[in-house]
Amino acid sequence: MDANILDTISEAVTGEVFAVWFLIGAALVFFMQAGFAMVETGFTRAKNAANIIMKNLMDFCIGVPMFILIGFGLLFGEDVVGLIGKPGFDIFTAYENFDWSAFVFNMVFCATTATIVSGAMAERTKFLSYCIYSGVISALIYPIEAHWIWGGGWLAQLGFHDFAGSCAIHMVGGVSALIGAKILGPRIGKFVTDKKTDKVTKVNAIPGHSLTLGALGCFILWFGWYGFNGAAATSLPQLGSIFLTTTVAPAVATLVCMIFTWVKYGKPDVSMCLNASLAGLVGITAGCDVMDCFGSAMVGVVSGLLVIFGVWLLDQKLHIDDPVGAVAVHMMNGIWGTLAVGLFATTSAPDCEINGLFYGGGFSQLGLQALAVLAVAAWTAVAITITFLVIKKTIGLRASVEEETRGLDVTEHGLVSSYADFMPNSISIFTGKTSEENAPAEVPAEINIAERPHIERSNTEKNKYTRISIVCKQNKFEILKNELSNIGVTGFTVTQVLGCGTQRGAGEMYRGVPVEATLLPKVKVEVVVSKVPVETVVEAARKALYTGHIGDGKIFVYDVEDVIRVRTGESGYDALQDSEG
Repeated sequence: MDANILDTISEAVTGEVFAVWFLIGAALVFFMQAGFAMVETGFTRAKNAANIIMKNLMDFCIGVPMFILIGFGLLFGEDVVGLIGKPGFDIFTAYENFDWSAFVFNMVFCATTATIVSGAMAERTKFLSYCIYSGVISALIYPIEAHWIWGGGWLAQLGFHDFAGSCAIHMVGGVSALIGAKILGPRIGKFVTDKKTDKVTKVNAIPGHSLTLGALGCFILWFGWYGFNGAAATSLPQLGSIFLTTTVAPAVATLVCMIFTWVKYGKPDVSMCLNASLAGLVGITAGCDVMDCFGSAMVGVVSGLLVIFGVWLLDQKLHIDDPVGAVAVHMMNGIWGTLAVGLFATTSAPDCEINGLFYGGGFSQLGLQALAVLAVAAWTAVAITITFLVIKKTIGLRASVEEETRGLDVTEHGLVSSYADFMPNSISIFTGKTSEENAPAEVPAEINIAERPHIERSNTEKNKYTRISIVCKQNKFEILKNELSNIGVTGFTVTQVLGCGTQRGAGEMYRGVPVEATLLPKVKVEVVVSKVPVETVVEAARKALYTGHIGDGKIFVYDVEDVIRVRTGESGYDALQDSEG
């Protein structure tokens, strides 16, 4: 077969493969919505979990129609927008000459921009207000600046380079998040202010309720980022290079962050390291296609330090409350990643035609990158400020004090808890005989509490009943349980509690801020005894718990007036026994 024909077939096959990969990349970017949802949910309190999930869902569901109706036309220029208003205009016909795979890809990118804002304004924003500004971002703010960069606009014509969106997406989302969080104000209890001077005197940490969810979200985002950065690759060597830089930068950023927080705070900060992974990913996004391994590592080093500085700056100096670190991750590293192209771009990378400052390219590309940062940031700041102020003056931007205190899950969505019937503060454990019937049943009429038969007590039963409450370390519970079983205590109730004695517990840091509530996790075990002597229970508990160190726990002893078994109506001594009688 002729060589030219083989080359033609090879090119056609390669083109088809990359077209399919382009759509797979779009699907990976869509899956990043799950990552953002998990990160934001984990880094905020449980009472707002459903609200965060709903916002991340609606980012996409609002963004899609807004992008179809307005955003897509603005992004790709005057051709489509100019058709509006002409006789016989049909929006779907107007788009029929455009590449639908490009539409889908840009649509999922658009949703990412709005999602970034959600985290910084979490736990105190009205849901309706959020839906409105999310729609504005998708319809106007993102498409216009993205047209400048990717739609043939003036920045693209000048030679500005932002391969996957450090500037177009992450910086824009971060700037919007910064302005929104500032206008909205901090969560209740985040900052302590002097009443006379109105100056912030103390910063309080408000830990998120699940670092597990936060970590899951981080890994999902990292996985999706291979599509985020790599979907637009035009050759296999370039795709491999993009995967390399997309892996190296976040890994180095996380390592640097771990070492820094370990040295500074005495312990490696988990939540900060999760943020550092995302910061490295944001930092490499603009130049993932034009940097080599060394350049991506340098991007990671700066990103790992910059995210720590960003969180500190917002908390300690600017006093802007950002629950998930969105500004430090996306805005600051979006700016850094965009500028880094002008420093580390190298023609040794596949299909790269520009060199940065450190590779002999001079200041021209760096200056162009800086110009784009200023222009896009200015457009975003003006547009989003107007949007937030209009919302604030009309329907209101912030939830009420009562709504914020109770949580947005119940006030905005009617959910008492987004974790259904999970009750983390109440656990009942029985070691004696118990009924296997768990379904609720009606109380038999013959032992209805209102008409409970009188049961005569023996002299033994007239002895007092005593409740013994034991507060101890969680890791001592199994030992305590075994000791109580050995002395005949066959049923007890266990509650997970938080507490501290006069020693005030151990110091704790969260994202570089001391946690004000120095409460330690404890277990409270409660038993009621009559037959088993109180002294025996106390001695067994002391034997199980004693280490000689502060924090061994405490034992409280109370008198109990009476005990009633719900199932049979028995009272007193009989109610405390294991017999089925």
